[in-house]
Amino acid sequence: MLSVHPSGFYAWIKEPLSHRALEDQHQTKLVMKAWNDSGKVYGYRKIHDDLIDMGEAVSDNRVARLARLAGIQAQIGYKKKPGVYGGKPSVVVDNTLDREFAVGAPDRAWVTDITYLRTHEGFAYLCVVIDLFSRRAVGWAVQSRQTSELAVQALLMAIWRRKPRPGLLIHSDQGAQFTSREWAAFLREHNLEHSMSRRGNCHDNAVAESFFQLLKREKVRRRKYRTREEARRDVFEYIELFYNPKRKHTNNGMLSPVDFEERQRKLKKAGV
Repeated sequence: MLSVHPSGFYAWIKEPLSHRALEDQHQTKLVMKAWNDSGKVYGYRKIHDDLIDMGEAVSDNRVARLARLAGIQAQIGYKKKPGVYGGKPSVVVDNTLDREFAVGAPDRAWVTDITYLRTHEGFAYLCVVIDLFSRRAVGWAVQSRQTSELAVQALLMAIWRRKPRPGLLIHSDQGAQFTSREWAAFLREHNLEHSMSRRGNCHDNAVAESFFQLLKREKVRRRKYRTREEARRDVFEYIELFYNPKRKHTNNGMLSPVDFEERQRKLKKAGV
């Protein structure tokens, strides 16, 4: 016979799990919910931040343990080829931004770039415009061709949404879309200042590059879409329903772009 007191045995029958085990069960459910809500892309650090937002008293080490036991892993990015990035300056416009990605107010500096998504109909080209202040995607467009019109449509959405003051800096690479007459005329018409990366230097436009890495890592995941329209719907879902309103950024103090801008508005209104 085991030396177990009858009262202890019956207490175990009534509640066999310890308080810590019950707490683990409860918090594992919250960890899974936070992970699923992120589209199954968050690692334990961002999940821990979500649990704190929920009012849970839990350490990041405990979240890491629960996430590991639940088989949760963050999406891992694509590796870039090593190399030295120099590049020739543009003969069209100067690199005015010069990697000054920290901006103190919204709609002072935007960056833009183009990438492609694979579909069975051919490539779907995505152009995005990002505000450096909050890392918010303020404009985007998807088309079947990589033209100046694609870049102009993305920028037109950003202008319509944000209504920036004259003199806003818009930074791009030296792609043909951004050296075209149509692009230059559009910038002049809306009183925007152009800045351009050095040729072949992805670090000069690192914020836009980072956004595309996140999109492809967290949403596309090497997928080949059936149609361009299906790819466009996925882009809309990622940008408008997840990235802008929900995705936490270390650059924003672990706030989403929308939440970061709202907090800054409140602080400004309060005179802080």
